Amino acid sequence: MKVSVGEFQLNCEIDGKEDAPWVTFSHALGNNLTLWDEQVDILKKDYRILRYDHRGHGGSDAPPGPYSFNDLMRDACTLLDHFEIQKTHWVGLSIGGMLGYGMAQNHGDRLLSLVACDARPDAPPDYAAYFQYRIDTVRKSGMEGIVEPTIQRWFTPEFVAANPPSLDKVREMLRSTNPVGHEGCCEALKLLAFGSGLRKVQVPTLIIGGAQDKGAPPEALAEAAAVIPNCRHVVVDGAGHITNIENPEAVNGSLTAFLKEVPELA
Repeated sequence: MKVSVGEFQLNCEIDGKEDAPWVTFSHALGNNLTLWDEQVDILKKDYRILRYDHRGHGGSDAPPGPYSFNDLMRDACTLLDHFEIQKTHWVGLSIGGMLGYGMAQNHGDRLLSLVACDARPDAPPDYAAYFQYRIDTVRKSGMEGIVEPTIQRWFTPEFVAANPPSLDKVREMLRSTNPVGHEGCCEALKLLAFGSGLRKVQVPTLIIGGAQDKGAPPEALAEAAAVIPNCRHVVVDGAGHITNIENPEAVNGSLTAFLKEVPELA
């Protein structure tokens, strides 16, 4: 379904059990809401689930960029208001997890908990430069120009060599992303700066990251977890950046256990 957020619309889906606690899923750059298909199938019997395509991704409109994390937070809050969601668990991967840090710091009253997967809180110079490379490549060669380089960066060499069907799903998500939306979100990522506010995060938090993640390495996530009160950090073996696809068993186990424990942790 489409929901208006100002002058454009976001594509979203609602699944799961009515009158159950809400879980909101937020996907990675160049992905869409189908990133979370397996997790939705597992959780929908116990939770009411909102997942949506970021502006410029999937079935959502692509307003002119650049975008900021304030823009993305406004989109998220507008969706929560539209569906009359007072509080939700937030589960995000990469830019979705970074957005979760921002939501927890600036709109913490709307969250029950935060699960940030493969999401660092700040953009050091080399990280910001990577997103400028993505912008430049897409301007020159279209989205196709970043498909295979992104696959190589996001997944372990062993997973890429095996070339499971899930990689083709990721490739298609990348190809189908609107270049305007991709560039707009890259501009937001270049200015990522939630590290200084991590102590403001008061909801129970789980940080998950792949042991071989190049963009959000374990040491960076461990530093973030050490600052956030009531936070735990899980390192997923045999996985790079898109942990829920490369090692779904580990991610699903950590996610479901954490969500069940949240009332006790809060």
